[in-house]
Amino acid sequence: MNPMQLAVLGLGFALVLLMGLAAFAGPNPAREGNRRLQSLRLRHSDSAKDKVEAQYRKAIASRMPRTYRVAGSGSRIEALALRLHRTGKGWTLSQYLYVSLGLGLTVALLVFMKTGAAVLGLFIGLFVGAGVPHFLVGRAINKRLAAFVARFPDALELLVRGLRSGLPITETLGIVSSELPGPVGEEFKAVTDRIKVGKTMEEALQDTADRLDMPEFSFFCITLAIQRETGGNLAETLANLADVLRKRAQMRLKIKAMSSEAKASAYIVGALPFIVFFLIWSINPGYIGKFFVDQRLMVAGLGGLVWLSLGGFIMAKMVNFEI
Repeated sequence: MNPMQLAVLGLGFALVLLMGLAAFAGPNPAREGNRRLQSLRLRHSDSAKDKVEAQYRKAIASRMPRTYRVAGSGSRIEALALRLHRTGKGWTLSQYLYVSLGLGLTVALLVFMKTGAAVLGLFIGLFVGAGVPHFLVGRAINKRLAAFVARFPDALELLVRGLRSGLPITETLGIVSSELPGPVGEEFKAVTDRIKVGKTMEEALQDTADRLDMPEFSFFCITLAIQRETGGNLAETLANLADVLRKRAQMRLKIKAMSSEAKASAYIVGALPFIVFFLIWSINPGYIGKFFVDQRLMVAGLGGLVWLSLGGFIMAKMVNFEI
């Protein structure tokens, strides 16, 4: 093996070693100790603010995040079924697997017929068959969640009007499910259906929060949990929450507008090498085909892909903001 291949293999081994160390490293003792001291201070403090914060942390800790347990410690099939359910399209697991398998085999066969390289066709077919359906499902999930976030403050204001008119919270949930169309009405209808079959309101809301896995609905569930423990005016609390969610959505749109130019530049810079590669391949296949037979060009191409991926990752982190 030449020095370039040894360098690439060494870099790959170092990356695998670092990921293994990060995966199997235990919790930070200092951070865990500070967390315990903070919980003790809040528990035994005489300040009203600290007591409210302690009750807030207790309410959050009592909500079991079953979504993460299913997606992480459970099987991949269950996690994939959960993703398909979040799309709201009614896609089944068998349909997803058939589409992925058919797309991968078709692309692999086309690449093999074009280049004659079986390994390259298998690699590209596997990448397309696994990546394209995953991308489409993620896009459908994001689109549905965006529609939910856009109408969720309206649902909270409708809840506020129902509570101020004297209706109980369960009745107002039913009104929201019948009055608002789209994902908001569907999710609230699922909550009311679970309540009708015998589940408590907290359990029904928790099931929806686990399935949606979005902070806006989690804020709503935490607000109801805290209000049941501490008391107070639920209508006023939900009105404040609706105002906060509207301002949060406005801030997200403002950041999206400010970072749109940087994102467009990143897309162009990231896609340009691939576009040029396929254009030259279509014009002169013999010239660009050396990348698939010469080991030196293979190593150079893999190195370019690694550096291009690092650049795309850095640019994505620079324009991605958590709100």
